[in-house]
Parts: sequence; structure tokens; C-alpha cells
Amino acid sequence: MGTKKERLEVICEIIRTSSIGSQDELLKLLLERGFSLTQATLSRDIKQLKIAKAHDGNNNYVYTLQAAPVGVSAVSAIAMQHNLSSLGYVGLEFSGNLAVIKTRPGYAMAIASDIDTKAPHAILATIAGDDTILLIPRDGITRLEVVDALSHFIPNIKK
Repeated sequence: MGTKKERLEVICEIIRTSSIGSQDELLKLLLERGFSLTQATLSRDIKQLKIAKAHDGNNNYVYTLQAAPVGVSAVSAIAMQHNLSSLGYVGLEFSGNLAVIKTRPGYAMAIASDIDTKAPHAILATIAGDDTILLIPRDGITRLEVVDALSHFIPNIKK
């Protein structure tokens, strides 16, 4: 058995690395790893971690991390956000001075929120759908500067 912090970190690891479609699946995996908890406790953990279901592109809905969870170390939270951005990022295109970021279904809002929360001066705002983010750079910002600013959130973006 582990502490609550360890349990939350294991839940995040499972969500990041596996396609989990139900609390029952997640509960079974946690029990296999030696954690003793009830369905009610797992429900509270899911709420605390801000885990939601999102479309995975294969006609399934799976659990995903939507924001940096409460109760997880700062290092783990940063790593999760980078994983989320890296896993969800598909591509980047420009139209004039606007940028469009394509993501996997269900990832756009979380990635846009991450960009907005930590936005460098180069980025004015984002608008997110399910799998697309409209990024609005500030006046006078070049495409290269936008890509450089995004590389802090999306490590696998092409420079």
C-alpha cells in the first residue's frame, strides 16, 4: 500500500500510458499494483486530479489529464503537461499572422489552457475546439518567434 500522493502519481501514470475507459478498469489496475481503495475513493481521486473522458480518435472515450493535478509534485505536474502537449500535438500551420495547431481529438483545450496560463509575450491568446487551436500572436511577432515560444510547451514541435 502506498500513500495518497503515491496513489495519485500512479493514477496519472496509468492514465498517461494506457487507454482506460472506465473506473472499474482503473480500479483493477490500482489493486494489481497493491493499492487498497474503494470506488468512492477512486471517484474522489479522479475529481481531484481533474481527469476527464475524451475521444481517442478510435470511437472510444478514455480518461485524460486535463490540467496539472492537485496533490502531485511540481516536477510530476510539469512532466505531465509536457507529455500531454507532446502526445496531443499533431501539427502547426500558419495563415497570415495567425497560427493553427492541430491536436488529437480531446487535447486542444488542455494544450491551449497550458499555453494561455504560461503564455510568453509573443502569444496574445488562443481559442480551442476539440482538436484545433487558433493561436493569435501579438503584432510584429514572426512565425519563427511563435514556434520558438511554443517549443516551451510542445517539445516535439518542428523549429
